[in-house]
Order: sequence, then structure tokens, then C-alpha cells
Amino acid sequence: MNNFTEYLKKYTENKSVCILGFGREGKSTYRLIEKYCLPSSVAISDLNPVDRNAYNLPEDVRIITGENYQDCLDDFDIVFKSPGIVLKKQPSELRCEITSETQVFFTVYREQIIGITGTKGKSTVSSLIYHILKESGKDTYLVGNIGVPVFDIAEDVKENTIIVCELSCHQLEYMTVSPETAVFLNLYEEHLDHYGTMENYYNAKKNIYLHQKEYDCLVINSDIGTGYTQAAYEYTISAENPDADIYVYSGIADKIHIHDNGIENIYNIPTDKIKLLGVHNHYNIAVAYFVTAFCHVEQEEFEKALYTFNPLAHRLEYVDTVDGVRYYDDSISTACATAVEALKSVPNAKTVLIGGMDRGIDYTTLVDFLNICDVNVICMETSGKRIFDMIRNMDFVNSERVHYVPHLEDAVNLAHEITPKGTSCVLSPAAASYGIFKNFEERGDVFKKLVKELIHD
Repeated sequence: MNNFTEYLKKYTENKSVCILGFGREGKSTYRLIEKYCLPSSVAISDLNPVDRNAYNLPEDVRIITGENYQDCLDDFDIVFKSPGIVLKKQPSELRCEITSETQVFFTVYREQIIGITGTKGKSTVSSLIYHILKESGKDTYLVGNIGVPVFDIAEDVKENTIIVCELSCHQLEYMTVSPETAVFLNLYEEHLDHYGTMENYYNAKKNIYLHQKEYDCLVINSDIGTGYTQAAYEYTISAENPDADIYVYSGIADKIHIHDNGIENIYNIPTDKIKLLGVHNHYNIAVAYFVTAFCHVEQEEFEKALYTFNPLAHRLEYVDTVDGVRYYDDSISTACATAVEALKSVPNAKTVLIGGMDRGIDYTTLVDFLNICDVNVICMETSGKRIFDMIRNMDFVNSERVHYVPHLEDAVNLAHEITPKGTSCVLSPAAASYGIFKNFEERGDVFKKLVKELIHD
């Protein structure tokens, strides 16, 4: 046993434990509890059926499924909640202790963790920091919302291991432990179908720094007001505010200006040698540059690793060229700001595909931007219909280049017809995919498949 497994054993000993949600994280939790712990009882509770035989679950493991799967929570001492589960009652209304893999893992390893959150860019920044640390010879893991449950690596963490953890709002919502190094990239309208207000959404996100200690480090977008924080080292970052501690300047030259205790450091981003497109990615590079420097990565090591970093799928990912038109997959886009950045970043963009599940986002800023862009706008699905109707009800320049079609397949076919040769088309929906696709990855994969099919038409 290492320190973590000893802590987990003591934490659960003689306690009745419920694993709420039996997806990837729930299975990871069960594996370690079954291997190391001595709880008085274990139960698995999930909305969907759980096949006891498929997962070799002993008969003494209680299985609760169906619509009322949360009604049993007060039967237990400890409930490990998976991030995707929305509680029907607040933890304060329950007698049981609501915890999570992330909470328990951070309790033991917080001093070795770089935690990254934000509405957009957290997967790219997390992956980039991990890549740079790994290429620089550090013992490091990439875990969290990126798709690897923290319990999957808990047995292998050593004293010098650096853990890069991408954190979603759902993972952070009930956290009472913050990482020693916290990064808060940005805050846009998102998940309002769950949180109701931006304040509630922000309150979930702010747990990344709210419980930091006096020797910790926080890197935060200068537009986000923290109020009082415990962190001794708080650095602001911005691509718009030159007074920020870390300022990303994009113009004739692309530079990172760092002001730290009166010392100025300037790093020129080698834009001609890297694969990350767009000013927003210069911001991501600035975060990675600053954070990895804290981990004693030299500039030469950083730059060498930056050259070899490949952008993640569905994030301004080049798909193919069909009949002289370059197609880009930005299916990760679920907010106005990301669609705007996509149009600014994709070379010679002339068509954008927008729309998906309608979460009630205010699309005014996106529509205003589209009004000054010389692009074809193809709207689709429910949020696309709302955007289309907004445009029809306003004095929109060149409204004849704004179209509405029901679904993604229709949008790709129309884009093929109207996008001029020598230009680009980008899928950047500014909307969630749920209810139409399983997730944004599936949406992006379908888009890429439809583009490939155009070649054979």
C-alpha cells in the first residue's frame, strides 16, 4: 500500500459505502475499494441497469437502479458521487457524506497537483502542460475530466510525480480541497440548464482556488474577480489587459509578457513552427509556459516540446480539402466566444456551421460578430433556429448568406454547394450536442465522416 491506499482504507473502514453512478469513474472507485478497503457494506446505485455478472460483482454488493436510484442515499455513511450525476437533494439535506474520487484523491495528493478549469480550453491546456512536462523528463500523469479517473493512477503516484488534472464544474461543485497549483482560464455562459445562473456556475468553478493554502499558486484570467484568496502567489493572465501579470500580445509579433516582482520576461511564440491555430491558443501557450516554468522546465525544453504538440481532436482540427475547400472540425465549441475565435483563427473562413441543443445561451455577441463577417452562416438544430430567427428580426448585413437547415448532414451538403473554392468551412456550433449526439466527440466524428463522403459523391 502507498499513502493513498492507506488513507482510502482508513477512510472507508467499517463504513457503509455507496458508489453513485457506475460509469468509468464509478468502476474505478469500486476497483480500489474492493482491492484495498474493509467497508461494512458496498452498494452501487445508477439510473441505468448494472449487470452483476458482467462486472463480477459479489452477491453482497447491493445494486440499486431505476428512476428512484437516489432515494437510498441516506442508507449509507459515505456516497462517492460521479461527476455526471445531478443530485436530487443538496448535500446539506442528506444525512450521508457526499464525496467523490476527486475529493479523496486531492486530500492526499493536493501538493502534487496542477488543477486546470475554465469554460473553454482546459483540455488543450491540460494536455499541453502534460506534454511539456513529459517531454522534459518529469514523472507526470494527465487525469480528470480529460477521461482518466484519478483513482486509475492513485497506486502509482510517487513523491516526485506531477499530476495534471483537468477539472469540470461538476467535479468541482462540492469540493472542499483545492490543488496547490490552480489555473482558472476563463468563464463564459455554459451549463445554465443545470446551474440556472452564472453565479451558481461560477460558485462551482471557484472551488479550484477557494480552499487553497497560504503557500499555493493561482493563475487566473484577469476578467474573473476572485475576491480574497489564500494563495500567496496569485497571477492574472489576459490577452486583452496589458496590466495583467501574464499578458499575451498578438499583433505584428506574438509574445508573452510576464511581470513578476518587478522582473519582466518576454517570450516570442514561434507561430511558424507550431500546430496550434489562433490567438486563443497563444493564451493557452502562455499558461503552459508560465506553469511549466514553476516546475523547473527550461525555455529550451519548453519550446522543443511545443513544436511536437499535436492539437486535440475536434478543436480547430483540419479534416480534409474537398473541391478546393478546407474543412475544420471545432465541435468542442459550445459558446459564443469559441465560435468567434474559430472564425478569427481558421485561414480564410467563408462558411460556418452553427447550432445544436438550446441551453438558453444569449447569442447576441455571436450574432453581432457574424453581422460584420463576410461568411456564409448555416444554422441548424434548435439553437441554430433561434439564431436564424434573431438574424431575420434584425437589420443584418447580407442576410441572404444566412441559412437554416434541420441537421448536420444538411448543413455539410449546403456548405459544399455554397463555399467558394480556395476558402475554408468550419463546424463551430456554439451549442451543446446532447439530445442530438452522445457528446461533442461524436458530433465531430459525424462531421468528419460527412466531409469524407463528399469526396466520393
